[in-house]
Amino acid sequence: MTDTAPRWRAPLGVLAAAFLFNLGQGVLRPAMPLYLQQVFAARYAMVTLIPVVFGAGKWVASLPTGYLMERLGRRPLMAGGLVVIALADMASIMVARFAVFLALRAVAGLGWAMFATAATTTIVDGPAASRRARAVSVLMMSETLGLLTGTAAGGWLYQDLGTASPFTFEAACMLVAALTVTRWTSPSEAAPVSPAITSGRAALRTVVGSPGVLLMGVASAALVAIQTGLIVFLVPLYLANRGHLAPGAVGIVVSLGVAGRLAALWLGGGVSDRAGRLRVLVPGLLAYAALLGGLTLLTEPIALAAWSLAAGGVAGLVAPLPTALVADGVPSALRGVAIGWLRTLGDVGQVLGPLSTGALADAAGLPSAFMAGAALLGVVAWRCGRQAGAP
Repeated sequence: MTDTAPRWRAPLGVLAAAFLFNLGQGVLRPAMPLYLQQVFAARYAMVTLIPVVFGAGKWVASLPTGYLMERLGRRPLMAGGLVVIALADMASIMVARFAVFLALRAVAGLGWAMFATAATTTIVDGPAASRRARAVSVLMMSETLGLLTGTAAGGWLYQDLGTASPFTFEAACMLVAALTVTRWTSPSEAAPVSPAITSGRAALRTVVGSPGVLLMGVASAALVAIQTGLIVFLVPLYLANRGHLAPGAVGIVVSLGVAGRLAALWLGGGVSDRAGRLRVLVPGLLAYAALLGGLTLLTEPIALAAWSLAAGGVAGLVAPLPTALVADGVPSALRGVAIGWLRTLGDVGQVLGPLSTGALADAAGLPSAFMAGAALLGVVAWRCGRQAGAP
């Protein structure tokens, strides 16, 4: 069968803004845990409070953004969210109390939800279903390329230019991204749609009742919980404390995970467009679970670097699939609400995942947190496998 769908053209302004957005985020990834330990003498549980409050801010804003973008347009929400993050970053380096620092990270979470929800909806609304996972992959590749560049430099930036430099750098990236999305996103790419279909509770009930949407919300929550509770915050500490790596080396090893994710993103999107979303998602989740459990056996730098590359690869393989499947299951007028709802479920994972893994790591050691993450992914893979085999 010949694919007669019109060729999809990526909105370059959104992709450029996504790159800059994640460039700033990437610089903070290896630096944030080290900053917390140096400035606030933070324990593991304190470190994992950062993604908790960040996720709480996102949780508050994701679904309302899904409704608002269909009335106000996507471009104002993207630009406004980026400016909010920049302001929160600059305020963060001026505070001496940990509670105030947490509040500012929650504000940054609000901005993150505004930008990411509107950007994702803009991307999934363009292509036909036969190319939708590849479209999501293009967005995630832009994001991941930014993360790769940022994480590679983040440890050295922190080490050589001072503890405040990663926050200042991220704020600058957000402001440039806001200008980019304002100047180079066309009105047709980010325009509002009719609010008649997307208003009220009926829209949310329709979204949640669509086939596969609830399961993908659970899968998204689990993946975000692993990413924020383990990969972003506890893996750098594992590398420093168990692998005895210097801050610069921690940034390099973390960046290998981002490189693996980048390499696998296009593969995951393209294969799932042809073979089916769940047929790719299930083995990817199982491989991810095996890698998380196996990390506890590794302490040598070369082995840790190889693990980071492989874990990033399987994470990239499965990353586009929940979003693509949710977009497949709802009409265009409901996609803003659907993406907002999916991100709200992911934000639940961002709150609960770091809370549980941080407490578990403090109580029973870092290996127990990684084993728990492996078990969670195994359960989700089993449930997705049952869904794939259902009529």
